[in-house]
Amino acid sequence: MQVTVCRLRTHQWCFILFNVVLFHALLFGGDLLEEYFLRSLPITYTDAKILEIREKARKLDMEPHKTNISKSYIISGSEACSNQEVFLLTIICSRPENRTRRDAIRQTWSNMTSIRGYTVLTLFALGKPSAETMQREINEESQKYSDVIEGSFLDCSRNQTWKTVMSMEWTVTFCSHARFILLTEEEVFVSLPSLVEYLLSLRTHLEDIYTGRVIHQGVPDRDPQSPGFVPLSQYPDEYYPDYCSGTAFVISQDVARKVFIASKEVPVSVPPDVFVGICAKNAGIIPLHSSRFSGKRHIRYNRCCYKFIFTSSEMADDELVQEWQEISNGKDCTLLETYYGLVSCKVLTYFDKFKHFNIDVIKKEALHFSD
Repeated sequence: MQVTVCRLRTHQWCFILFNVVLFHALLFGGDLLEEYFLRSLPITYTDAKILEIREKARKLDMEPHKTNISKSYIISGSEACSNQEVFLLTIICSRPENRTRRDAIRQTWSNMTSIRGYTVLTLFALGKPSAETMQREINEESQKYSDVIEGSFLDCSRNQTWKTVMSMEWTVTFCSHARFILLTEEEVFVSLPSLVEYLLSLRTHLEDIYTGRVIHQGVPDRDPQSPGFVPLSQYPDEYYPDYCSGTAFVISQDVARKVFIASKEVPVSVPPDVFVGICAKNAGIIPLHSSRFSGKRHIRYNRCCYKFIFTSSEMADDELVQEWQEISNGKDCTLLETYYGLVSCKVLTYFDKFKHFNIDVIKKEALHFSD
């Protein structure tokens, strides 16, 4: 009788262990598979064009062109990076009319100038507004904060790639000593401390860094009625090369130089993140996937989870301010708290995704029924 009970208990423990392993495999398996399958093979630089781009980037000297380039901006912000050894330069692509959002970011995650003794600098990249009154407001904002770069192109949907080109040009011209550059969007929360910790761990290989949430086999938009239409004449291939989601990605300074050189021969009609991916490919750079970048997903909030991940998208202003107060005022998380936080936000994020999926299905069925 006693042997039977022991066997039964052993069987129960095995069943529980199996379910625990299965739960974690389902929860984190996708991220692990992404990390493995989206890891590109090393490139051997034998292509003459790749070698030419890399050599031009190595010899790039923008010093003689600073004055002329500065004049081509409405607000150049050319002094923002001077006299500083910047470890991480963050450039946030923003719309001119979104002053409230920029202020929320200034009050929260970008409100730091040093992490572990390393200088971090955050700037906003804008295009020209259509209204003169808004331009005056931007001028006042720039005078107050000195963190705005404004190009001379109209800030509209079709010109967002120009904003990326401007960001690359500004970086290699006015902040050429920044070790890493983070390009992100204003809808995104960024955990700068965890990102800096990760970048500090890259001690053995500091070149050709291009990391984010990698998009594999992205398809060009061939709908002529779509704002993102890409004609075959501009990009004839069936798929885009692997690239990092434009919500947030990090490049090293040498990559910024290579992308800048390669950008001369890449059509600006493709989306901004695809543009960078094509330039990177032409320069022999492979994107490195990290599941700690959320891409376009909003990660459900948990303090310890948000201290570990790099980004979370689609955060409202009030949500950003409220959660930042808890993140910044809270103590450090233990390993167990971090584990619980990751499980918690992962499960809740999957629930949100499932809920939105069901709502979309119901809407489609309702439209089909009405027709």
